[in-house]
Amino acid sequence: MAIKRFESLTAMFFEQATARGDAPFLYAKEEGRGWVPMSWRQVADDVARLADVLTSLGIRAGDRVVLVSENRPEWFVSDLAIMAAGAISVPTYTTYTERDYLHIIENSGAKAAIVSTKALARTFLKAAHQSDILNHAIVIEEAGLGQSLNCDVHRWDKVMANAEPDLDALKARAAGTTRDDLACLIYTSGTGGAPKGVQLSHGAILSNCEGAAKVLETIGLENNAFLSFLPLSHAYEHTAGQFLPVATGAEIWYAEGLEKLAANLEEAKPTVMVVVPRLFELLRARLMRAIEKEGGLKAKLFDKALELGLKRKRDGQPLSIIEKVIDKGLDLTVRKKVRERFGGRLKALVSGGAPLSPDVGYFFAAFDLPLLQGYGQTEAAPVISVNPPAAPRMHTVGKILDGVEVKIADDGEICVRGELVMKGYWNDEKATNAVIVDGWLHTGDIGRLDEDGYLEITDRKKDIIVNDKGDNVSPQKIEGMLALEDEIAQAMIYGDRRPHLVGLIVPDAEWAREWAAKHGKGSDMDALKADADFRKAVDAAVARVNMRLSNVEKVRKFTFADEAFSVENEQMTPTLKVRRHIVSKAYKEKLEALY
Repeated sequence: MAIKRFESLTAMFFEQATARGDAPFLYAKEEGRGWVPMSWRQVADDVARLADVLTSLGIRAGDRVVLVSENRPEWFVSDLAIMAAGAISVPTYTTYTERDYLHIIENSGAKAAIVSTKALARTFLKAAHQSDILNHAIVIEEAGLGQSLNCDVHRWDKVMANAEPDLDALKARAAGTTRDDLACLIYTSGTGGAPKGVQLSHGAILSNCEGAAKVLETIGLENNAFLSFLPLSHAYEHTAGQFLPVATGAEIWYAEGLEKLAANLEEAKPTVMVVVPRLFELLRARLMRAIEKEGGLKAKLFDKALELGLKRKRDGQPLSIIEKVIDKGLDLTVRKKVRERFGGRLKALVSGGAPLSPDVGYFFAAFDLPLLQGYGQTEAAPVISVNPPAAPRMHTVGKILDGVEVKIADDGEICVRGELVMKGYWNDEKATNAVIVDGWLHTGDIGRLDEDGYLEITDRKKDIIVNDKGDNVSPQKIEGMLALEDEIAQAMIYGDRRPHLVGLIVPDAEWAREWAAKHGKGSDMDALKADADFRKAVDAAVARVNMRLSNVEKVRKFTFADEAFSVENEQMTPTLKVRRHIVSKAYKEKLEALY
């Protein structure tokens, strides 16, 4: 099944909805009812209703509408309704602060917003009240306001009930929308400063869907179910977790959050899921700890399944006749149980958003869970390359999507050209001209193409540490290796223009509790950080990593962070990347004291 070429995202959705009618499309869990589906027809009707509401509120072609919501069916309805009304969708993260929301309202010039929960509404409306730009806010749940604000607040259920949708008129508008028209403004998560609005056209996202679908053809494009977990405000989930399912006629199941992800995987039984590496580092660590606790025969069988799986998948070595028999038995027992934890139907777990450690990739491959690393960025709608399911290479980010041109500049920077490239940053010509030169998007990533066309990322241009001797060091590589040790949850490397590298480490909380209990220590983390034996245990983990590093890469000293890096303390982006400049500033004295 090859997907059709469409002229707009809205035309694609309406055509698919007409063809699929009462077939289930969006699934969400409701208290007391379990997983409740909405059909394609129901979703199209709601899209038409909300588009009518937006039009009645004065939203016109080209206007911006902010979307503030966790992943849920109303998110999809809102995003498509905004576009169906001819407006431009502005997705935002639910973890944004009042200041972030105010920046996006003012920067985008948004006239309206759609907000989901009471908690989100209260944060967002504080920002909206400070601006004279935003006129209307539609709240999906009761906001609990005691008085009027600087914008008119409308209840979702009331405005939807009074809507008078004209589906035929919307389909006609969709037919007149072109691939060059602007679909959304997706704000970058801001690892290096204030978020910038990336202008993505309908064609940019459609070209991504077309290229991704061609890659997935080998595992089958029909009868698929996607589990939507990453924030839909992220370009990766927005394209690959929302519009790719529309393009291929797949179901979308909305996960309830990280704490219920394990249960949701078993219940939804997805065939495809887009993920970030950090999630699988966590799942790998949890699985390893659970097996270690059980011990005995189960642990031995698990270790044997991992050993033989790595021999096949990572080392490419043939198994002996006896090993083949054992491996087959382990496949029907141990590996089957591991796969069932992920629903038992997975065809592809596609990893993006940050570098994936090959060790993590091979770990899941050893249990026949196809974890495929891809690469992209918001400015490219966002997918540039992905590993083919039939021939993945874990140390690479795969092959370039169809319709995408890639060249490696003289300094090693990866440059991209094609329909997927953004139309520029919103109202920021200077920043646009800095990254798009002669039609080529300069990604800021350093890489190489091998003889078979696989792209390998070797570093991030702006994150390279240059020591006082002029040696270039990749901090992300070292940080990833440290975070894979049981003792360490997070790490940041420091050392620009310094004689050697030092590190800032967040101990793994679960490991720390177990260590404290085993050694008769208290469980208070601050006390443990001051404990010499505890520090020695973490130091041993750093030493293990140092053994695999060159002299210039070794972490000579480290200090403990006061708290975990998180979105809430603004030390991580919503996609779990360390905001290096913020963390370095917060811990500058502690880090400099190590020299």
